[in-house]
Amino acid sequence: MRSMFTAARAATVKLLALAGVAIIASAATAAEAQTLKTVRDRGTLACGVSQGLFGFSSRDDKGQWSGFDVDFCRALAAAIFNDPAKVEFVPLAANERFEALQTRRIDVLSRNSTWTLEREAGPGLLFAGITYHDGQGFMVARRPNVTSALELDGATVCVQSGTTTEANLRDFFVANAMNLEVRTFPTSAEALKAFETGQCDVLTSDQSALYAERLKLPRPADATILPDIISKEPLGPVVRQDDVAWFTIVKWVNFALVNAEELGISAKTVGEALASAKPDIRRFVGTEGGFGAQLGLANGWAVQAVRAVGNYAEIYERNVGVQSRLGIPRGLNQLWNMGGILYAPPLR
Repeated sequence: MRSMFTAARAATVKLLALAGVAIIASAATAAEAQTLKTVRDRGTLACGVSQGLFGFSSRDDKGQWSGFDVDFCRALAAAIFNDPAKVEFVPLAANERFEALQTRRIDVLSRNSTWTLEREAGPGLLFAGITYHDGQGFMVARRPNVTSALELDGATVCVQSGTTTEANLRDFFVANAMNLEVRTFPTSAEALKAFETGQCDVLTSDQSALYAERLKLPRPADATILPDIISKEPLGPVVRQDDVAWFTIVKWVNFALVNAEELGISAKTVGEALASAKPDIRRFVGTEGGFGAQLGLANGWAVQAVRAVGNYAEIYERNVGVQSRLGIPRGLNQLWNMGGILYAPPLR
């Protein structure tokens, strides 16, 4: 009797569970279409970017945006609309960027933001992968006797508030039994100005940001960026947790740009790719597989993105690479099979 009751109970629980899953899945499906539908109905993608970080997101005197993070949003717009111009860029300070996403002022945040546990678990956000592997560094006035961050005992350090940078800074000095005086500023521009005017000995930020900030100094050659990297700063686009379908689209646009480089598909070779007989390339350009429909996009979504902004290498080199004004080597941001750690799941 007991075994019969146990079996019956298990069957009932299973049926209820299946019904529950069906109900939840149905509700989730309805919710998951929200952001893509909102973007399409509006006719533009609302993309949150920095207020001005050269190489990543900056606006010229004609109001034209450019940069690594900007190009990601253009790729996303191209995947959705087949038009990279259908983007509204929303400049955001560090302390307002996540709230802007939560309150739906923007659809995606592409603003040199570090992926951390607290930022996902706390505000209910999701990072859609890593677009740039960075790390915190230090910029000092050029002094021949300072060659390492371990020589900064007693330094006055300028840092932007509302970032992971301040906590990393304190941890590094405590771990190495060094003293410091911290001066915080609400914006990166104010922190840089304080460094420029001698209010602090050191400016700390993500190393990529320091390369950009140095260009703003009256005499960039008077400042040097130390080789030390004191943290992991995986940067990437961010979305809300309440729309998994949108999260998947943003994530796979990121992956597509990396896979395009690995497959040898660039903005200049899109025509060749469309005529290719190779199965992995045919899946990428949408002539096989039908993956676009699964995302709610056209089957050519990935090739649309690459045609608009290029593959990952083209985006990197144009904005921050060694041929750009920043001159940052690929380093960790090289493909996994070229000595870096850049790796994307296959499009299949």
